Amino acid sequence: MSKRFTVLATIAALAVAGTLAPSAAALGDPGGGSPGHGQPSTIPGGFKHLVVIYEENHSFDNLYGGWGSVNGQAVDGTQSVPQIAQDGTTYSCLPQVDVNLASPPLPASCMDAAHGIASAFTNHTFTIDDYISPTDTTCPVPGVFAANGVLKGTGEPGGCTRDLVHRFYEDQYQENGGLMNRYTTGSDAVGLTQGQYDTTKLPIYQYLHSAGAPNYVLADDFFQAAFGGSFLNHQWLIAARTPLDTTATVNNSVVDSNGMPASYPQYHATSPVKNTQWTVACPDGGNDYSAACGNFAVNTIQPASAPHGGGAQLPLIDDTKYPNIGDRMTAAGISWNWYSGGWDQATAPGGTPGPLFQYHHQPFNYFAAYAPGQPGRDHLLDETKFIAAAQNGTLPTVSFVKPYGAENEHPGYASEPDGSDHLVDLLKTITTGPDAKSTLVVVTYDEFGGQADHVAPPVVDKWGPGTRIPALLVSAKFAASGVDHTQYDTTSILATIEKSYHLAPLGTRDAKVNPLFAGIRIGLDG
Repeated sequence: MSKRFTVLATIAALAVAGTLAPSAAALGDPGGGSPGHGQPSTIPGGFKHLVVIYEENHSFDNLYGGWGSVNGQAVDGTQSVPQIAQDGTTYSCLPQVDVNLASPPLPASCMDAAHGIASAFTNHTFTIDDYISPTDTTCPVPGVFAANGVLKGTGEPGGCTRDLVHRFYEDQYQENGGLMNRYTTGSDAVGLTQGQYDTTKLPIYQYLHSAGAPNYVLADDFFQAAFGGSFLNHQWLIAARTPLDTTATVNNSVVDSNGMPASYPQYHATSPVKNTQWTVACPDGGNDYSAACGNFAVNTIQPASAPHGGGAQLPLIDDTKYPNIGDRMTAAGISWNWYSGGWDQATAPGGTPGPLFQYHHQPFNYFAAYAPGQPGRDHLLDETKFIAAAQNGTLPTVSFVKPYGAENEHPGYASEPDGSDHLVDLLKTITTGPDAKSTLVVVTYDEFGGQADHVAPPVVDKWGPGTRIPALLVSAKFAASGVDHTQYDTTSILATIEKSYHLAPLGTRDAKVNPLFAGIRIGLDG
């Protein structure tokens, strides 16, 4: 199990450090700040700039499970959890549907007659690189959907796998109350959920272990804020909240006796189900946030503001009622921007968004204050402008960076090693720029991407946290690298901003969660 530390313990430790911590007021009671009149201070350690790089769709075990130790400090790395079938029996073999992992073409060396499985994989984690290398031509043409992946030799290079389901109800079923043993059964990608990359071959790992690289702190107890996928976790990154859909008619999800909204290759719904963008209806027909029922948007839905794709749209979120961290920072006079790869192309008059531009990865675009023509729109910029600011020494206080689809590491449509290369390029730009010594970088992922992890998330509320995800703190100012075992979730990023700059929390989660202060101290003190 992961190590757990309370906010008070973290604050107490920082207080001992003296100058590393902000004043007591800055660390004061949740809600003690003002939503509109912050008193700008600095992040512990005197950092003047915070950069959050938000990557896509990998669990900790899937990507960082083989990290090993850092300066002699153990990382809570991968452990294989035997996966169970819908009836509770344990698989002997892992079924596979990815065209490069299925049998054929791979020889079926494992037979599981009880579950009707012939496979090349036993019920154990496996290394994806052993079957699909970073140079293999298994990536689809950008914008083309390949349900079960692209057969090696027929696609583009990059070593892509197929995508895996990563939705609100499925994630909860897969975690199985913390047993973490139903990822395969609750997935359209079945046994691929147990696949893991060779961490030591990832460009990010090799870069951080190369001569002259900046020091880093790996957080190995960091969880996605909400169950499920990218849309919802982007909302929690900036607002610590699941948005309410105010549309008169909502097509609520319907789940079976196991809480599942759909059938999959190894799962058969026990009753009629419906898998939609919204939560299940409440018994009284109302909206109950604490029970996670009613007209709350949890799966991918389009923004009402352009750019957006086809399908259902979420009405603009009223910032005056449901503010986000951008609203808080603007009111407090704190400079910030959201930088997105492909944004200029997607928003140019008469322009066409890139084929891998992801509309639901633009969380501020769901809010009324950031609609076209509104003042908040000026904070939504292209990633190229972030790169220029890092190179020129003109970074704002807080930067959120969202790479373009081809470079965000998302399974199915993006190459993991290519995305990791882009992450390395971003880190090099930041840590060699004029603001390098005054900048703290947080690298994390929006959610697990449907891939298994062995660490049970804490039980906080009906929204999450969900599966454990990778997280790094990186800075040219860090004196040493290390491991931070403090328990965090995505809203810890919000808590870090709020407590450093005297801003009121946005919700109950960011009011109580640990900020990233312990990890910062590890990097500064060694």
